[in-house]
Amino acid sequence: MKIKLTRVYVDDQEKALQFYTGVLGFVKKADFSQGPFRWLTVISPDDPDGAELQLAPNDNPAAKAFQQAMFQQNQPAAMFYSGDLQAEYERIHARGAEFTMPPTDVTASKIAMLNDTCGNLIQVTQLMW
Repeated sequence: MKIKLTRVYVDDQEKALQFYTGVLGFVKKADFSQGPFRWLTVISPDDPDGAELQLAPNDNPAAKAFQQAMFQQNQPAAMFYSGDLQAEYERIHARGAEFTMPPTDVTASKIAMLNDTCGNLIQVTQLMW
């Protein structure tokens, strides 16, 4: 068994696509529409056959409430990993990302947190072991 897909709820799929590709550097994998429904995923360019991240609309009241509660509690909706957090921070920050936490040493890792502009906080982590 393996993980192939996970999702984050977003308040605007097009804005999310621009952020996750233009700022974070992911690439679009799938983009299918049927009526008002849009299936939209991105992947890491370094792992094109790896896990996909679905940018799912938060149009379900439960999804919206969950997304807002996580944001208000300063909890990340997703966590991404990097081998060089400082370089990632500088690259993403130069592309206009708003960091709510700069690279910070914590137990066995360094973490940074940023606002994805679509209702979520995203954590970027570098493992130090």
